[in-house]
Amino acid sequence: MKKLKNEKELVKKAIAEGVRYGEERGAVVFEPSDSADLKIEYIYRLLVHDKVIQPMPEEQVSQQTMRHRLALWASHL
Repeated sequence: MKKLKNEKELVKKAIAEGVRYGEERGAVVFEPSDSADLKIEYIYRLLVHDKVIQPMPEEQVSQQTMRHRLALWASHL
């Protein structure tokens, strides 16, 4: 897994877009107190469920890999 040049900014963009996507879809309402890790996991699983992004094998799923996958998704928006 090659780290992206501006991965931190892309993760922030992915969280913002993922929250908007989930709330517009009516699947979730995030609270201001929800942690970034919780949002990342929920957004990743929602996008996989909706077949927006490819799933990873379950043994490879971690916070780091979910962040990377969401950053890749955000780079294509």
